[in-house]
Amino acid sequence: MTKSYKIAVIGGDGTGPEVAREGVKVLKAAAAKHGFKLDFTDFDFGGDRYLRTGEVLPPSAPDEMRQFDAIFLGAIGHPDVKPGILEKGILLKLRFELDQYINLRPVKLFPGVETPLKNKGPEHIDYVVVRENTGGLYTGIGGVSMKGTPHEVAVQSMVYSHEQVSRCLRYAFEYTKKRAKNNTLALCGKTNVLTYVYDLWERAFHAMGAQFYPEIKREYFHVDATCMWMVKNPEWFDVIVTGNMFGDIITDLGAITQGGMGIAAGGNINPEGVSMFEPIGGSAPKYTGKNVINPLAAICAGQMMLDTLGETAAAKEIEASVINVTANKLKSLAAGQMGYSTQEVGDLVANGL
Repeated sequence: MTKSYKIAVIGGDGTGPEVAREGVKVLKAAAAKHGFKLDFTDFDFGGDRYLRTGEVLPPSAPDEMRQFDAIFLGAIGHPDVKPGILEKGILLKLRFELDQYINLRPVKLFPGVETPLKNKGPEHIDYVVVRENTGGLYTGIGGVSMKGTPHEVAVQSMVYSHEQVSRCLRYAFEYTKKRAKNNTLALCGKTNVLTYVYDLWERAFHAMGAQFYPEIKREYFHVDATCMWMVKNPEWFDVIVTGNMFGDIITDLGAITQGGMGIAAGGNINPEGVSMFEPIGGSAPKYTGKNVINPLAAICAGQMMLDTLGETAAAKEIEASVINVTANKLKSLAAGQMGYSTQEVGDLVANGL
């Protein structure tokens, strides 16, 4: 019996639908070759819908999404909608409602892609960041008093429970074991200043590692040192695990070292539920409809989705095809400078499977 997966597609805003379309094209080609089925359903969540209806996300949306095996996202962000409304109302809402407590961000430099790091190549930049995705500062715990006066006070708290920390660490150890590269997991924190929160992280990290994962080497880096070594010696890293805010920052630093947002993909993962995969770049509204935007990040997000669903052979083949395209076809990753249109890049990857 042919295995089948139900995939929700949220094209979103700007160039999001264009890159999502190329991602779906490649996913269909991979499915046809590897003997499984993908059943796609489109949803119109985004800026245009919000401007038309006044509703960011219908209340039924999280329950609807739970009926799917995964969510494939293009981009969120509309020039006529105030920043934060769509991002919080769609992306963060789905992350929290679906308990997508892991943000998985591979940092991998493909052949043919330029990096701003001097004397570094694909052999040096190949690691993964596991970011806790539903706790910390992003939960919005805090408040403001006397707003707009000289005495205004604002508080936003970094809050973590032991269970939130443990389940993230457990995923990171398991991922490091499965990745089987250097069998090294590094905790990125700030134990010298955030002496409560990252003391919890560090104690849980070493306790779990010693008891359940003795074969995994454990390292610790302060977040500022992590940033320095990501630039100076990225080859030191295998897998990094960290909290929500630090993860948000270091993954964007990692993205620019792997060639920029046009190649960076990420997964918002609930290992026991529905996960959402997306290119990291924004909606790039100035390029909308011009067929010039780079779709490789969306294609790589689709590759991550298949890998998470267990279709590992198909995922590896998509990555190999992307590598062939970056190494031998594209002039640049920049919009309008690739030497091919958005649609043609999707064709190159799909035909290269």
